[in-house]
Amino acid sequence: MSNSTKLDNATLSMFLNKKASTTISIIYMVVTVINMTGNGLSMWLLLFRTTPKTPSIIFMINLTLTDLALGLVLPYQIIYQMNGYNWTLGSGMCRLLTIIFYANMYCSILTMTAISVDRYLGICRPMLFRNRRERKEIAVIVCLIMWTVVLLVLYPLMSTDLTFSVPELGIITCFDVLKRNMLPSLAAWAAFLFTMFVILFLIPFCITVFCYVGIIHKLTRVSKTDQKEKAIRLAVTVLVVYMLCFTPNNIFLLAHTIRRLFYGDSLYMAYKLTLSLSCLNSCLDPFIYYFASKEFRQKLRQMLRLRTLSSVDTTLDPHRESIYSAQYVSNGQGEQVRICST
Repeated sequence: MSNSTKLDNATLSMFLNKKASTTISIIYMVVTVINMTGNGLSMWLLLFRTTPKTPSIIFMINLTLTDLALGLVLPYQIIYQMNGYNWTLGSGMCRLLTIIFYANMYCSILTMTAISVDRYLGICRPMLFRNRRERKEIAVIVCLIMWTVVLLVLYPLMSTDLTFSVPELGIITCFDVLKRNMLPSLAAWAAFLFTMFVILFLIPFCITVFCYVGIIHKLTRVSKTDQKEKAIRLAVTVLVVYMLCFTPNNIFLLAHTIRRLFYGDSLYMAYKLTLSLSCLNSCLDPFIYYFASKEFRQKLRQMLRLRTLSSVDTTLDPHRESIYSAQYVSNGQGEQVRICST
């Protein structure tokens, strides 16, 4: 973060650290291949081989869409990294791709939170799930609200030049050095960072943890079944993936910006490394679908073998959800609990 063309030694050394740049590029390459392949197949199955379109499926489609969009911009990051942090596509493309990158990352966080709430209500508050049509409409509205909130929070990035010339190295960076005058005051910077960290990460993080802990606690009280055990493992897996992928990056972003604004210090290298870690979530989601749903596995295998799906395969029972589908089981005390079928 700077208003001059002179950068501190720590920032310059980061741009000259070819080992870190190569490591990040390799991570992005692996993520891009797995992301585009896995989420491409997932999107096809969710759109054309999964009915009915329940709220869970709508959220899954939105999550897969965000993952695919992230995968589409990663090749530009790879070229940028391998080119020694030298951006050659102009200010407009830098701004556009930065918005796509971060909007989709934060929409992934919010969508995973929405999925956790949907599953929490289905398992812990099943009586709220009587009107399926209303729930589907709510799911669509929630997705639109999520995108609107993210774009509003990230608006300062849309309205400024995110490129920065570094004469010492003969490069032009893209979003790696922000101009301090991008926002009018220190208070505006604090408000921007607070909103991004709290609204787009901390609150969704707390809600997600609460929902999955509640799900796990509820399911441990249900009479023992294979479905219950699988649902618990799925809840734990999703929670761990969420925490490992998104928590380090957002904490380092906040810590780095505070140190840069108030102490002239930098944690940017750690932030860049954890940013690449956050992208791993986009290629892990299809594997979660695969192991979470027997029906999803069957349809994927059929598609890969180019086998024709019968009408029975392509249309689910209207009383079932195709992914994270639900059944009611007794907890042995006369109470029915809605758990996810695999």
